[in-house]
Amino acid sequence: MQRPLLISLAAALALAACGGDRQDDAAAPTAQADAAPAAGAETHAFSPEIAEDDFRELVRTLASDEFEGRAPGSPGEEKTVEYIRAQYERIGLQPGGEDGGWYQTVPMVETTADESTVLRLDSNGQQRELEFGTDMVIGTRTGQPRVEIDDSELVFVGYGVDAPEQDWNDYAGVDVEGKTVVILVNDPGFHAGDESLFEGNRMTYYGRWTYKYEEAARKGAAAALIVHDTEGASYGWDVVRNSWSGAQFDLRAEDDPEPRLPAQGWISTEVARQLFADSGHDLDEMYAAANRRGFEAVPLQASMSVDLESTVAEKSSRNVIGVLPGSTSPDEAVIYMGHWDHLGAHERDDGGRDIYNGAVDNATGIAGIIEIAERFASEEPAPQRSLVFLAVTLEESGLLGSKYYVAQPTFPMEKIAAVINLDAMSVAGPSRDFVVTGKGSSELEDILETIAGEQQRTLVEEGNPAGGFYFRSDHFNFAKAGVPALYAKGGSDLVEGGTEAGKAATEDYASRYHQPGDVYREEWNLGGVIQDLEALYRVGRVLVDDPDRWPNWYEGNPFKAARDEMMAGADGT
Repeated sequence: MQRPLLISLAAALALAACGGDRQDDAAAPTAQADAAPAAGAETHAFSPEIAEDDFRELVRTLASDEFEGRAPGSPGEEKTVEYIRAQYERIGLQPGGEDGGWYQTVPMVETTADESTVLRLDSNGQQRELEFGTDMVIGTRTGQPRVEIDDSELVFVGYGVDAPEQDWNDYAGVDVEGKTVVILVNDPGFHAGDESLFEGNRMTYYGRWTYKYEEAARKGAAAALIVHDTEGASYGWDVVRNSWSGAQFDLRAEDDPEPRLPAQGWISTEVARQLFADSGHDLDEMYAAANRRGFEAVPLQASMSVDLESTVAEKSSRNVIGVLPGSTSPDEAVIYMGHWDHLGAHERDDGGRDIYNGAVDNATGIAGIIEIAERFASEEPAPQRSLVFLAVTLEESGLLGSKYYVAQPTFPMEKIAAVINLDAMSVAGPSRDFVVTGKGSSELEDILETIAGEQQRTLVEEGNPAGGFYFRSDHFNFAKAGVPALYAKGGSDLVEGGTEAGKAATEDYASRYHQPGDVYREEWNLGGVIQDLEALYRVGRVLVDDPDRWPNWYEGNPFKAARDEMMAGADGT
């Protein structure tokens, strides 16, 4: 999954990743000897039930070193999608991809920035050179091997938000055409703790870095630099460095309706503080100003130059799609989904190699949808609606596989009753709480609440709503299109150890997020994830057994209008 901080187990598990510490280096023994058995072993006898042994086998395989971190476009992708296809076929699903096959090809552009790139700042005559990875990260989504920006004026635009419904426009009265905008992460009200601005501590879509870059592009900027801070981003600088170095993947421009900047990146808090000081401003005062209604953009006495060279290649990746056809309403569907990709393998300066196995993020989610698929396929009566089991690619690169599927769906959006997303499942044991990320969004929660009650569990919101986890996983593309989407998993009030044990698990998880330490571990307590899968299976069972049931978003939800319009069109009204 994409990016976080440690506040609750669910928040951290909505982040994405956990496991033992291991580096692939002949000179350095692995710290987790049980992390990588042979991939794709066919000797395991799978049960038709949702079973811990089966789940463990699936995660162990998908997170093995043999899969090389499951990077799109790598040999690890070939092993991954073939393994998922083989599981779908074993279960008895039907191919749901293009041309009667199992796959949906997702055209992509692979761009790798030269990490020797230096970003130059000229602030009131003070010239500074920023080092890639240490002071800044920068890249391009243009598909061009070279992007040169020379003496682009810097403008501080607060949170970079233009939201008419909030009566808020950080770009009001300023022309940023050809300039570089400097932007704070998160959205207005967060750092000030003002619940009257946007949703206060809960991040809205305006707080996501993807939105900020898109809005800057709409305004005509040459580049955008987001100021990192751990609290506002909900993850440390190491996550920025790891996620933005190496190969970056994107859809082709013709497959993506969103605007793109010539260059976009992040600067560290320390760099930002010095930049503002050189321009005669105090960063803390600028934070305070940006959180006040009526904020006006501040031209900085500074310019930015960069000569960014990148290696660019057009490639493709694949979504894997299996279908269990409905008996009476096969043209309608409930989708279970998860992303199969992770960060691959990275060479180290000492000549060794780190493998980012992504055991929790998101081998657990893929194992979960396979387990749920097998349960449905083995039961009677057959579902009345179809079930789609969608394993998507390129989530770690900006939710691109799901974005492509929504643009090129195998079932029309108005025929999809609901989407249930599995991403970074809890491996800390059974919990008394069931975290619904983005709680208060849709009527799917009504179904889940009844089921959770029967498990003697309580639905709660994520522990770190400021992290914006609802916008960080693949269900969000369906939500934007109007389809009700549920993203839920075990919480931090553990049956064994309570919230204290949950906090410890959270901190352990956060230390492994997007790190080589996210590997499979035998000591995981999988009782909780099995309970979660049972609950999510039952939500789908309710929906496929009642073709007259069309969940909607709650009143006031920003996605409800799209769903209402979609369903009105489907009814011909």
